[in-house]
Amino acid sequence: MMTDPIADMLTRIRNAVRIERPTVEVPASKVKRGVADVLKREGFIWDWREVQGGPVPHLQLELKYGPNGERLIRHIKRVSSPGRRVYSRSALLRPVLGGLGISILSTSSGVVSDREARQRKLGGEVLCELW
Repeated sequence: MMTDPIADMLTRIRNAVRIERPTVEVPASKVKRGVADVLKREGFIWDWREVQGGPVPHLQLELKYGPNGERLIRHIKRVSSPGRRVYSRSALLRPVLGGLGISILSTSSGVVSDREARQRKLGGEVLCELW
């Protein structure tokens, strides 16, 4: 039984980037679709799509690398966990690594990046940080 599906998704992405795989598959859920959409909007992945197959649908993420094969995702960290939820107001959100990275938040308006949350004045649960 998996207790933290978001951490599992982040670990699968981290492992796939380390061995420079072009795609990675994760079991689908509404929150994971939101995280994948934020990663696409912020330019960390090329695209994602939902693949129907087997008992559970999967999300297939196309990972993005630089022109010489350098990794765009260098670090992924789960901030909030099932045992310790971390919430933040929009006024307290600070840019990650001076604006080079992002935080992904789960808000009342869906899953958004820290930039969108500050712009729309939304607070919520901080799911993860990446750069």
